[in-house]
Amino acid sequence: MTDLLYSEDSYLSNFLAKITSIEDDGAIILDKTVFYPGGGGQPKDKGVLTFKGKNYSVTNVKKQNDSILHYIDDKLPDINVGDVVEGEIDIELRKKHNRTHTAMHILCGVIYNEFGSTVTGGDFKSLSGRMDFDIDNFSKDRIQFIEKKCNEAVKAKHDIKIEFLSREEAEKVPELIRTKINLIPKFVKVIRTVDIVGLDKQADGGTHVRQTGEVGVIKLVKVDNKGKGRRRIYLEIHD
Repeated sequence: MTDLLYSEDSYLSNFLAKITSIEDDGAIILDKTVFYPGGGGQPKDKGVLTFKGKNYSVTNVKKQNDSILHYIDDKLPDINVGDVVEGEIDIELRKKHNRTHTAMHILCGVIYNEFGSTVTGGDFKSLSGRMDFDIDNFSKDRIQFIEKKCNEAVKAKHDIKIEFLSREEAEKVPELIRTKINLIPKFVKVIRTVDIVGLDKQADGGTHVRQTGEVGVIKLVKVDNKGKGRRRIYLEIHD
């Protein structure tokens, strides 16, 4: 089992950890990590692991059950289970992911609060992304209105709170019900939530800023019609 340090502190960039397993395919499992393995539309982190004074680039990170697998760009050095290693992520890239991910949640909150429409999918990379909504009409005026509301939310500097709820507690929270918490596998007993206070609350495993003022300027740059009741919005984040 790997302790997911990023789940409580999205700005933590380096850490010390013990090797708990070395897999047949070369994957290194640690007792803790700040490396986000990707998922929920958020890209994987990049960074390095340091063994005995030498840096190795982390080329891939994957989640496997309750463990995080780290792959490096070279053959495995002379390491053993129990050895202590140092890890460090590309914190500037992480900060961009934090900003973009929070912007996506702001967009979700605005569209739900104004039109009652829920998100059906999404994906993002550094400072840009796209989201799908179950809505028929995204006129030019409506898009301008949504963009204005999103940037008002940024300027309002809403606090962002991370909470861990039992599944039983989470299934009673209206905001989590409408974001389809029922789709989370039944074996998951503790639900992590991200609450943009006063705007949006979702079950979410990714990384975020501490308050919305850190996001930057949200630009809605394109809308695609993906069929009846489905519209895709593309967004960009600017300083």
